[in-house]
Amino acid sequence: MEHIENIENIETVKFSDWQKINLRVGRIVKVENVEGADKLYKIIVNLGKELGERTLVAGLKPYYSLEQLKDKRCIVFTNLEKRKIRGVESQGMLLAATDENLFNNKEKETKVCLLQPDEDIQEGSLIR
Repeated sequence: MEHIENIENIETVKFSDWQKINLRVGRIVKVENVEGADKLYKIIVNLGKELGERTLVAGLKPYYSLEQLKDKRCIVFTNLEKRKIRGVESQGMLLAATDENLFNNKEKETKVCLLQPDEDIQEGSLIR
């Protein structure tokens, strides 16, 4: 079995805290550049009939083009506290996986992949 460094430093979360998190399936319906920001997009996500559309700000510009994100299904943390970023109110967070690898033994290269369902499922579906 492979040893994972610093695993003892990973903080545990109480089950009751996990139950507070609301994760939903969304579909990206619109993507725009955030003025003056090198890494940020303003993203409109459809979260189904119950939650409607939400505006999110995400630092995905280095990893995805506008066209790549349009109509992509995603997982959204819907009950995250709202936050104003570069003048745009972000009403949640897209979930993504990140992987940092050394490139040419000098620079770190980061790969970012949006989390998404592996099959077609209705917008607003609850993640459990």
